[in-house]
Amino acid sequence: MIKMTVATSSTYPAQYETEVLLKDGSRILLRPIRQDDTERWLAFFQRQSQQTKYFRFQRDPGEMGPEDALRFCTVDYNNTFALVGEVQKEQRKEIVAIGRYYRLPDKRSARVAFAIEDAYHGKGIGTKLIEWLANIARDNGIAFFKGDVLAENERMMSVLKDYGFHIDSELRGGVYHLTIPIARSRRVERKEAERERLSTVASIRNVMAPRSIAVVGASRQPGSIGQLVFRNIMEGGFAGVVYPVNPKADAIMAVKAYPSILDVPGEVDLAIIIVPTQFVAKVADECGRKGVRAIIVITDGFKERGPEGAAREEELRDVALGHGMRLVGPNCMGILTTDPEVRLNASFSRIYPPRGNIAFLSQSGAMGLVILEYANDLNMGISDFVSVGNRADISSNDLLQYWEDDPATRVILLYLESFGNPHRFSRIAKRVSAKKPIVIVKGGTTLVGSRAASSHTGALATPEVVSDALFRQAGITRVDSIQELFDVATLLSSQPLPEGKRLFIVTNGGGPGILAADASEQQGLTLSELSSETAGKLDQLIKRDIRIGNPLDLTGSVTPKEFEGSLRVLAEDDNVDAVLAVFVPAAVIDSSLVEESIRRVSTLYQRRKKPLLACFMGQRGFRARLGTTGSFVPCYPFPENAVSALAKAVEYRELTKKPRGIVPRIKGIKREQARRIIETAMSRNKQRPFWLPAEDTVDLLNCYGICIVETSVAKSADKAAAIAAQAGFPVVVKLNSPSITHKTDVGGVILDLNSKNEVKTAFNTIKDKLAAIGRESEMEGVTIQKMITGGVEIIAGVTQDPTFGPLIMFGLGGVQAELLKDIVLRLHPLTELDASEMVSSIKMASLFEGFRGAPPSDIQAMQDLLLRLSAMVEDIPQIAELDFNPVKVMAKGEGYRVVDARISLK
Repeated sequence: MIKMTVATSSTYPAQYETEVLLKDGSRILLRPIRQDDTERWLAFFQRQSQQTKYFRFQRDPGEMGPEDALRFCTVDYNNTFALVGEVQKEQRKEIVAIGRYYRLPDKRSARVAFAIEDAYHGKGIGTKLIEWLANIARDNGIAFFKGDVLAENERMMSVLKDYGFHIDSELRGGVYHLTIPIARSRRVERKEAERERLSTVASIRNVMAPRSIAVVGASRQPGSIGQLVFRNIMEGGFAGVVYPVNPKADAIMAVKAYPSILDVPGEVDLAIIIVPTQFVAKVADECGRKGVRAIIVITDGFKERGPEGAAREEELRDVALGHGMRLVGPNCMGILTTDPEVRLNASFSRIYPPRGNIAFLSQSGAMGLVILEYANDLNMGISDFVSVGNRADISSNDLLQYWEDDPATRVILLYLESFGNPHRFSRIAKRVSAKKPIVIVKGGTTLVGSRAASSHTGALATPEVVSDALFRQAGITRVDSIQELFDVATLLSSQPLPEGKRLFIVTNGGGPGILAADASEQQGLTLSELSSETAGKLDQLIKRDIRIGNPLDLTGSVTPKEFEGSLRVLAEDDNVDAVLAVFVPAAVIDSSLVEESIRRVSTLYQRRKKPLLACFMGQRGFRARLGTTGSFVPCYPFPENAVSALAKAVEYRELTKKPRGIVPRIKGIKREQARRIIETAMSRNKQRPFWLPAEDTVDLLNCYGICIVETSVAKSADKAAAIAAQAGFPVVVKLNSPSITHKTDVGGVILDLNSKNEVKTAFNTIKDKLAAIGRESEMEGVTIQKMITGGVEIIAGVTQDPTFGPLIMFGLGGVQAELLKDIVLRLHPLTELDASEMVSSIKMASLFEGFRGAPPSDIQAMQDLLLRLSAMVEDIPQIAELDFNPVKVMAKGEGYRVVDARISLK
């Protein structure tokens, strides 16, 4: 029998508190139960119907008192654990759901039970309890849930079956006896992701498609934000009901005003809060008491203003969560949607752009204003625009899921300065980008932050390398400026994706054609070679003495008919993936006639699923006119802009063709032995972080099947010589020090030693060099390894980024690793595709194919090393930094050898 221990406040596992979204878009807090929950637990029990009590206890439990409640609220958070679902009701918090387990004598199994308040059935709370309780149980070493469910309790059986776990069930005496393996599987992960998406979409719909809005802080003062937002909603033709809230006004814009949100007579889906900072939390609480489903806080003065503001923001977030409301902001400019069934401009921007298929998210309010202004100037249509501000709640992760299957949105544009949960962002973006392009311009490039990295990997993980790794892994198209953001968006939102990178350039000027051709080569595009049939058609069409080539220079005397005819001929050539029409204003031809030619031929390109781009050099207005609905031709001021945008479209198209990859489950890993090595090392060393001793490092790598050169440690010159003699010469002697990272810099690596005397001399030489610089005390002996010759030197490693979490690195290694900086990074965990791309993505990857007579390297072995490294990071979250440098990669089929390995634990 498991002994139940009384948990004290110091043992409360706050890390298991989590907010979850339910089916209807509302929110609930799941947290571990506490002893001070006794009154709330008792109230929860007393509110249950007799049927719910019967299903939970499979009998009439009778009355429960305070002692019973204390017993149910006392757990040890390991062998016994309970999660409660908590909501805010008026001025109090109530428990509305409980899930618990207790460990069985076999230690690997636990019996589970769940209870949901009747009024909350059907919202998906039971599913969320199963998910989080299983996560906690796995952390505590439990592999199976066991439970008994009455056959008539169809709702609970449905919840369990739909979750995704494989269930072994046996029906005896009207009771299902269940055994549920709770190991994660791809099926479980897919189910969880889909439930998360549906819940998120339901919650965001209250923001983007409300039926009723209250503007708390609506104002009659001209030029105030409260006046601008309310006026924009009214003049934009919002399809629902609008309530102005202002205690000092009877009416605003001839609409009856109310003193507070609590005085509004009807239901309110969305409240927009524009009140002084110190009153925001109070107003948000009133919104929750009113039953408002979501709030937008435009007011500033929160975490962007320092610690006091951050505390206010935390209070606001807690209020919203307590009432189950979604929150946009604070410190944002609002939202906008052109959906004809909503028509909402709930922002202080005067711009209401035309209906289109581009969704915008901006973290910066100021950038949001610029984006809307610029889009309007280009006549670019928008589906939705959201300014997320400080992202206290709703972030890019939520909106990506909302737009994922939105039929009105074809392209998603993001302006971000930072990430809240990069791993969740990467997971969601990878799924969304398979359906529609995500284009991002990233401000605030200091992602890793300035810190003194103690490993090669940490030093090489620069901000730009890190963010590029995230975007590439997630299938996101990154651009460097707002201008390029719009250049790419106009193409992706209006044109078919190119099937390949073969571009044909048509122009009436030689110089612009050359510029376009040069830009194509620089961007990795190729110039199309026409079929003989197409060349003949062009020659017959033009009937002038010009060279039929690419670029096709139709010269300044071209007629609109020739320009249009050439474009029509090129549309039919299967050797051409995309066409760029570059036009230079000429006195002999009216530019508007060429514009009309391009407009007419655009429908043919749409039918042929081939992108058509235009460039009218030095003339304004064509970009906006050709961007109107019905013509679908992106127009650029210069050829380089057009070619750069097309290159991004080609890059995205190639990404959509690739398989997404899976995280492999590597067999043969000795996880229990690895766990013991880490636990023992951490119990011996109280300093954090610290470097794992060399012997433990070798043992740990062996647990994961990572091939390391046989390594021995010696504390004296005589011992080093004896070990070397036993290993066989030649050997390498290296400094063994937990504090000196770059051994070569202090003369701590001596190669090709062929006798015991040479080994002794090497030991003493290293010792003397350290003494000369005052660092002799940092020496903990030496390591001795067999000398490995041949092969290509690489580096593989791990660093912990404060924003992105574990990052895995691969590149050319050896002493020049930080000089060459030829590396790639990926977020953990790696798929098999990630590992393959990492090996092939470094600039010097051709070395692995064999260089100047050298044999090809074992590429498959390098990929395997990276996947095993990722598995190690998954199992051992204590890894702070890790370096394998160098790793000698041998010829194909001969594997690799880790020559030097360092692991820092936190």
